[in-house]
Amino acid sequence: MMPAKSQAQQKAAGAALSAKRGETKKSDLKGASKSMEKSMTEKELKDLAETDRKSLPKKKTSK
Repeated sequence: MMPAKSQAQQKAAGAALSAKRGETKKSDLKGASKSMEKSMTEKELKDLAETDRKSLPKKKTSK
């Protein structure tokens, strides 16, 4: 299982997963969610999207 590292990544994965399943239009995707939809499997996206958002920072900080 691959947990999301930030709330932003978790939300992008959820949007990409929705598009991959045909629930939303792929043309509505922007930025990270657009590339995630193209490069990741449905299972990978599901793992990221299911991460508990409460325990995550809003954005991943770079070091």
